[in-house]
Amino acid sequence: MNTHAWIVFLDESGVSLLPQVRRTYAPRGRTPLLRHRLNWKRASMAGALGYHAADPHRGPRLCFHLKPGSYDTPALIEVLEQMKVFYRGEQVVLVRDGLSAHWSRAMRAWVAEQDWLTLERLPAYAPELNPVELLWSSLKKRELANLAGDHLADVADATEQGIRRINDNPRLPWSFLAHTGLALHPPAPQN
Repeated sequence: MNTHAWIVFLDESGVSLLPQVRRTYAPRGRTPLLRHRLNWKRASMAGALGYHAADPHRGPRLCFHLKPGSYDTPALIEVLEQMKVFYRGEQVVLVRDGLSAHWSRAMRAWVAEQDWLTLERLPAYAPELNPVELLWSSLKKRELANLAGDHLADVADATEQGIRRINDNPRLPWSFLAHTGLALHPPAPQN
């Protein structure tokens, strides 16, 4: 593994106009009501959370993408193109799950042409090893909790507000990594 690369965890999640119902507070004896239109419009989010392998002081870095509908191979390639610009061509080891679009023939062909990118796969059925899962949990428990938006733009605005909150507090992405049980250890200096 390249010890001067970014270790980047990638994951996707869905959101919809149906609110993420969470516990809330109300005056005693008054049940809180959540009013929304029954609307099934969906959007998908992709998050890439990066940590530098050799220099932890350079990270963490969060790259985020939101789109209506769901991700397929061309949409994920678009996310990776955005990531290439975000990391300015630096070496990236991308850790992702077994979603079929991640491993399609078209995706493998595209990745084979990229000299900045190395792929690693998370073990099957191990979402607890991906810190981006904790990012989604944080967004859905705060900014998206009980949000009864009328348009996908409402969900997008709340999601972007949550991404700013996480970017403004660099301890959060480190806590996401720590919660997985994974750790980065810079290589020992050469004598």
